[in-house]
Parts: sequence; C-alpha cells; structure tokens
Amino acid sequence: MDRVLSFSGGAVPVSAVVWRFDPSGGPGGQHANRSNTRVEAAIDLAVAGDIAPSVRQKLIDRLGGELRVVVDDTRSQARNREIALDRLEERLRSGLVTAKSRKPTLPSPRARRRRLDEKRRRAETKRSRARIDPFSFDR
Repeated sequence: MDRVLSFSGGAVPVSAVVWRFDPSGGPGGQHANRSNTRVEAAIDLAVAGDIAPSVRQKLIDRLGGELRVVVDDTRSQARNREIALDRLEERLRSGLVTAKSRKPTLPSPRARRRRLDEKRRRAETKRSRARIDPFSFDR
C-alpha cells in the first residue's frame, strides 16, 4: 500500500515525491563510504497531489514552489526515507497554519495612574536636588 502525505486541504501520494540518495558524511568506516543512506526528498507543489487550488497557492506562497528535505539521521536508508516523509508531511501541515494576529492591549487605568504618580515623585526628588540660589530668598 502506497503511503499518502495528508494534511488539511489535500493529500500528496508518495509517488509524487522525487528521491535522491547519496553517501552520508561523517564517521562510519567502509559502511558510511559505500552506502547511500543520505536521503533527499522533494515535492513540486505546483503539480503534486490532490490539493485544493487555494491551499496549493497558500503553500507555494509560504514554502516556495518546491518542498525539499534532507535526512541523514540514521545509518538505514529505509529509516531515513520514513523520517523524510514525516518531515515533508509536517512541513505541509505547518505551511497552512496561520499565525494568530496580535491584539494590542492598553495599560489599565490604575497602571497609568501609578506611572504618573511615580513620574511626579521622581520629578520632585530631582527638583529637591537643585542648587539653592542664595539671592532668591526674600529678606
């Protein structure tokens, strides 16, 4: 049975994924040098799968025309393929999430009053530090 990458607004069959395999970098001796365990999976969002046109356009605007993931987490190509499919599916889902709009808040009346009272106290403190002009007194 062929796996399907499903998300709200559509689904993409695994047959639409373009695969590429390379040797994984790093330590591992002969196994790492000779095994193509690094997996690169790509989906062309413009033509792939059964996706509603509005959803497709939103995905293209947010993720670009091609969605690509690279996985070399494990020494097994099969496991890396599964991880790549999971990450593609997660990216498709996260590409459709709209950020919650920020609702601006105002300081409460009590907070405003407290701020102004503190400003007045601070101004009075600074005023009291001013030098006294000896000629300003009435004699």
